[in-house]
Amino acid sequence: MGILIGCERIGHEWPGKRVLDRQTLSVFEGDRIGIVGRNGDGKSTLLSILAGELGPDEGKVTYRGGIAVGLLGQADELNDDDTVGHAIVGDVPTHEWAASVRTRETIAQLVGDLDWEGRIGDLSGGQRRRADLARLLVGDWDVLCLDEPTNHLDLGAIRWLARHLRSRWPQGTGALLVVTHDRWFLDEVCLGMWEVHDGRVEPFEGGYSAYVQQRVERERQAQVAEERRQNILRKELNWLAHGAKARTSKPRFRIEAAMALVEQDPPLRNTIELQRMAMTRLGKQVVELRNVCVSYPTDDGGELRVLDGISWILGPGERVGILGENGAGKTTLLRVIRGERRPDAGWVKVGKTVRFGMLGQRMERLAEHDDWRVEELLARFKRSYHVGDKLQSPEQLLERLGFARADFSTYVRDLSGGQRRRLALLCVLMEEPNVLILDEPGNDLDTDMLVAVEDLLDTWPGTLVMVSHDRSLLERVTDDQFALIDGLLTHCPGGVDEYLSRLDERAARTNDESRASDVPETATNAAKGLSNAERRELKKRFDSVERRMARLEDESGHLREVLAQTDPTDFELLLSRQADVEAAEEQLDELETEWLELSERLGLA
Repeated sequence: MGILIGCERIGHEWPGKRVLDRQTLSVFEGDRIGIVGRNGDGKSTLLSILAGELGPDEGKVTYRGGIAVGLLGQADELNDDDTVGHAIVGDVPTHEWAASVRTRETIAQLVGDLDWEGRIGDLSGGQRRRADLARLLVGDWDVLCLDEPTNHLDLGAIRWLARHLRSRWPQGTGALLVVTHDRWFLDEVCLGMWEVHDGRVEPFEGGYSAYVQQRVERERQAQVAEERRQNILRKELNWLAHGAKARTSKPRFRIEAAMALVEQDPPLRNTIELQRMAMTRLGKQVVELRNVCVSYPTDDGGELRVLDGISWILGPGERVGILGENGAGKTTLLRVIRGERRPDAGWVKVGKTVRFGMLGQRMERLAEHDDWRVEELLARFKRSYHVGDKLQSPEQLLERLGFARADFSTYVRDLSGGQRRRLALLCVLMEEPNVLILDEPGNDLDTDMLVAVEDLLDTWPGTLVMVSHDRSLLERVTDDQFALIDGLLTHCPGGVDEYLSRLDERAARTNDESRASDVPETATNAAKGLSNAERRELKKRFDSVERRMARLEDESGHLREVLAQTDPTDFELLLSRQADVEAAEEQLDELETEWLELSERLGLA
């Protein structure tokens, strides 16, 4: 098992903080390493140094000759004026990249819903992120460095990505380094862990679960050693404390030994503690939905129904997780529950004693105070809160969330993503709601902070509704999961696994129907029997096939021109170019067949 990347005593410092302190480590063939640690402790810095994008302030990084290292950074470098297709595959001809099963699958899974000829600059942040990930995964790399690859992916795409990375290289070859807060993903993909803290990189064997067990055991052993040291320290200090006259006669080596023990007293780690806060009383009725429908207009003049006759009763004390693909309507459902979006049909009834607390993906309410200092924001709330059996000020509560006193004078806009989310969560809790609605609360939080949030939500006494693509967080803090599929809300007693199975079954049905050519119904009648979601999905595929056919027709014509200009005496080149033409025409035939099937199903033929 050879070394691919070697780091010798590397160090790096950002203004005010040293994140790597003369660390020596190696990346071997076959490594699948997850990198964890608190936000700001240097995970992304380490990844950038290993990928060669950032040089260390000290030390040396060496690479085995000829290896290719790919990096998915926190920000992409895509050209706004580029098309989606060109950003992902570059100038590679269609018949070449389409011949790769891995490339076709990657494009279908990550950007299948995007316009291949669309402009990168017109995409949302999440869509750009998926395009950048697809660009990286279609390439050939010996080492992949991924910084938060699961961001903006739904549960189905995260599962696919885990499978892709597990099977990307033969066993014992290639290497993967991944920074992510998704603990399920770490367990699925990684064979080892690196924890970055206090300038050090500490290795652990196994995935995230094994890392937690080893970390607890190491901390237990350290605690035993510390207790033993404290006992010795107390004896030495007691010995030294027998009066000034006595101290002058003590042997110098005993005094030096005692002072050494004092100097070894380790600094306190930045611990995070969250406890149950008070809430307003909640009555028997919380929220009831009856036949709720919500639609949005589409670019083609039609409408997309994301909620299709939903009836649901949310009771006091229930802890519910909402599952669904990106764009399925999860956030819309939360807005309907809170009364921010009136349904197009049906009705919503909210209990008289209900007091909502909402943490959205964009933290809109916090964004309204970007120009405020943290201390000014905290001054808007009560001066004390009951936390357990103690009274705590907002400042004390924020310190429990890992903030330092020096952070209180910082403008909200200058906080890191993780700090902003922790502050937003605290502001929601200080409003003392009895129904807590959380939309992707785990975004921007490191694994330690996620555990702290779980501890808080475990003791939350009110009603909880959560949307999250972090399956570990979702399954830990909610008791029941419901899935939004094709506009309908369905209970999933089996949790995330049952939801993913239902998606697989739906995909299998769609594929079977698209391949069936002997359906006794006419195309028009079949199209009328489609649900809105099915029709929308088929229309996306239809448009995509049309665009690919147009490109292949142009490419086929170009290849024929090249073939016509080939020297007829150069038989090897002639056969090669003839094969290119035949491959392009074969792909075009397949697309035409698919186009006809889709036309029939949509009632366009």
